[in-house]
Amino acid sequence: MSTAAHTAHAGLGARITNGVIAGVVGGVVFGMLMAMMMADMLPMIGMLIGVENAFVGFLVHLVNSAVIGAIFGLIAWGFASNIAATLGAGMMYGVAWWVLGALIVMPLWLSVTADPKMSDMVFKVGSDQWLSLMGHVIFGVVAAAVLYGLRRRIRS
Repeated sequence: MSTAAHTAHAGLGARITNGVIAGVVGGVVFGMLMAMMMADMLPMIGMLIGVENAFVGFLVHLVNSAVIGAIFGLIAWGFASNIAATLGAGMMYGVAWWVLGALIVMPLWLSVTADPKMSDMVFKVGSDQWLSLMGHVIFGVVAAAVLYGLRRRIRS
């Protein structure tokens, strides 16, 4: 493998790995908020794999957070040396995943795996969804701050 190709490959690996770390840290913070503020949310997340259990829901949430963080690492790495841009991107990324995950994918998935009436919840915004938005934004900001710190550490 050429030096340039090896460097590019290592850069891609660093983006993904650091994105996963950032996503998991953001996911832990968001998961703790869910456990404290929305007691029924973690068991509902567990239902995505057919297990209505808060611990299983937390694990599913962390796996999702790692994948979402890896994607964020790929997207945001290029401007992660600017704290304002990184935090702004994290905030918007959290909002995007709230729409995609909480308002679309989760209700549709649960309508297939748990309760057919969940399909009526697509794009429904009540108090739980507003709390979820707050959690997703916090996830994005925490993940962005961690990614920013990791990127600075690598550049040093």
